[in-house]
Amino acid sequence: MRRMDNRGDFIQRLGLDISINILNLLEDPSDLVRACAVSHSWSRFVIENSLCKQLCLKLFPELSSVTQVIEVENLIEPVKFSAGGSPEWERLKRDNRVYAFFAQGLTPLIKKDCIIEPISASSTDNYPDERIQNTLEPEDRIGYRASYWSSKGESDPNVPEILTYKLVAQLCVVTEIQVQPFQAYFQYGFPIYSSKAVRFRLGYSRHSLELDDDTREGMLIHHQWSDDDFIWTYTSPEFPVAQENKLQKFKLPEAVLCIGGILQVELLGRVQKQEMDGLYYICVSHVQVVGRPLSSPFDIDMLDSSGKWTLKYNPETLCCQSSTQLPEGEVDTPSRVRTFTTRLLQLLGNGPVGNNELDQEPPVL
Repeated sequence: MRRMDNRGDFIQRLGLDISINILNLLEDPSDLVRACAVSHSWSRFVIENSLCKQLCLKLFPELSSVTQVIEVENLIEPVKFSAGGSPEWERLKRDNRVYAFFAQGLTPLIKKDCIIEPISASSTDNYPDERIQNTLEPEDRIGYRASYWSSKGESDPNVPEILTYKLVAQLCVVTEIQVQPFQAYFQYGFPIYSSKAVRFRLGYSRHSLELDDDTREGMLIHHQWSDDDFIWTYTSPEFPVAQENKLQKFKLPEAVLCIGGILQVELLGRVQKQEMDGLYYICVSHVQVVGRPLSSPFDIDMLDSSGKWTLKYNPETLCCQSSTQLPEGEVDTPSRVRTFTTRLLQLLGNGPVGNNELDQEPPVL
C-alpha cells in the first residue's frame, strides 16, 4: 500500500468539526465503508465519531429508538478487550461494525412482495371462500373461482374495516402500498366494492406471532386479534380510493422503516351497496407492499410498549461477505481506495493525491 502524508489528509488539516461535516455529506453507505479503508487514522476517526450510526439515523430517524446494539455471539460471552483497549473503544468498534452492515443492508433491490402472510381481518363475510388470504393472490380469479376478501355487510356506510399483515422481515423499508378493489363480475351491473379512502399503519406485535397452523387459522376465523395487540410506530395520511378495478398505488410521503414487521390497512368508508340485501360491503382482491427488507443478519427485540427496542446483529448468518463489501460487480482495490480519496480531495480543491503513500494497510471494521 502507499502512504498518504499529512498534506493529503484533509482530516488532519481541517480539524474535527469540518471533517465530520464533510463525511456526513456521504449518502452511500459503501463510500463510508471505503473511507474506513483509506487508513487506520481515517478508520479511527469514523469509529470514534460514530459516523456509520449517524448515517443510519439520517437515512431513518426511527432508529433513534434503539436502546442498545448487541452481537448475538456476545449475548453470553462479554466483549473481549484487546491489549491496551478500553470498554468504550470496544463498544464503539462493535457499534460501527453493526451500523456499517446495517446501512449496507438497507440498499438491496426493491421488492414488490413484502407481505409474507395475513394476520387478521376485522370481519369476513363467507369464510373461507372470501378470506383475507385471497388478497395475496395477484389475480382476482383462480381458475373458475373468484379470489377476494369481503367484509360483512353494514347498513352504515361509515363503518371501517381493517386488514392486518405480517411482512417478510421485522425491519423493512416501506415506500409504497398497493390495493386493488374487487369487481363482482358475477353480479348484475358488475359493481366495484371499494372503500372511500385508505390509511396504513406500521408497527409491531405485543405478543409472539409464531403460532401453529391450527391456532392461526382459528384466530383468522374468529377475528381474535384486536388493535390492543399491536403498537403502531407510523400512521400514514388518508389516501382517496378510486372506485375502479385496478391495482391502485399509494406512495408514502417518505420511505418508512417498519420496526416490527406488521402492516395494517385501514379501509375507511363504503361506497357500494349489494343489491340483494341493501347492505354496504368492502371487497379487496389484492394487497401488495413495495419495500426493501433488511438483510438476514439483523433482528430486533422489542423491550416494551414504549417503542424502545434492541438491534441484534448475528454475523454468523453472513455468507462469504467481508466488512468492506461493495456493490455487485465491484472489486475493492488500492486503486479504488485512491479513487475515493481523490474524489474527496478534489471536492476540497486540493487536486489529486498523486503518488503519496497511504499510511498503513486498510483496517477491518
